[in-house]
Amino acid sequence: LQTNSNDQRTMKLNILALPAVFLGVEAFAPSPLPQQQSSAFRKQSSPPSKLFALNTYARTKWNPRGPSTSGFGSATATSVPYDAIRAELKLLMDNPSWDDGSLAPIFIRLAWHSSGTYDAATGTGGSNGAGMRFATEAADPENAGLEVARAFLEPVKRKFPSISYSDLWILAAYVGLEHTGGPMIPFQPGRMDHPDETYWELKNMSYGRLPAAEKYCCPHLDDSNVSSSLDETGKVKGWEGLCTHVRNEVFYRMGFNDQEIVALLCGGHVYGRCHPNFSGYAGPWVEYPTQFSNE
Repeated sequence: LQTNSNDQRTMKLNILALPAVFLGVEAFAPSPLPQQQSSAFRKQSSPPSKLFALNTYARTKWNPRGPSTSGFGSATATSVPYDAIRAELKLLMDNPSWDDGSLAPIFIRLAWHSSGTYDAATGTGGSNGAGMRFATEAADPENAGLEVARAFLEPVKRKFPSISYSDLWILAAYVGLEHTGGPMIPFQPGRMDHPDETYWELKNMSYGRLPAAEKYCCPHLDDSNVSSSLDETGKVKGWEGLCTHVRNEVFYRMGFNDQEIVALLCGGHVYGRCHPNFSGYAGPWVEYPTQFSNE
């Protein structure tokens, strides 16, 4: 966090808080639902020593609050009613019209995708700016479907115009985590919105900063030909290239280590489901896609 760049400081505060959230979670079964839980998802408690190490690591390595708020955007904490906005966001979370009855997963995805363009070396990208409001960044194939999340948050923005879109998207994810059984993350305000999308060219931005699920893998094949897409060990052909993409081209670029990459990828995919019209895939990753857990 030793930088005077608003973009860099803002980015570190929001994306690096998320691995700490998932690294610190204890193994637990979600609250029982009327249906019987599948034995495939029953979890074993980790050894106390390992949990202690992870919790200690999370507390000491990351500080979600970061440094003082001086130097952040023009809106101050006293001029924006964050408590009222939190309360309004909580009213939105349970929505039977969307997926599994919760908007929390898609708000979390919006926050991550707005943050995941960060480049530590140049200080470009990240959630500061809310560039997905404009056509160029919104058209990134990895952002397909996020217009839904942005539309659900528009009434909140209209009711509380003093909050930036950049702050609103991140705060919505924090409230979503809390509402679904996760921890309450102290919120660091001050992100400023881009006035237009000239930043895209001025900062030499381009597609490819977000992780692509099948990059360097074999082309998608239908079920009848799936065996031809696997190597002799049963792995999808090209998986080595995908690993290189995820580690070197995406997360190392942002300053993550391997443990943090696993925490963010696995923790994030506990939430929500895939949509064929957005990604080509269908269905949830886990049995309870609206509950905070390490399932």
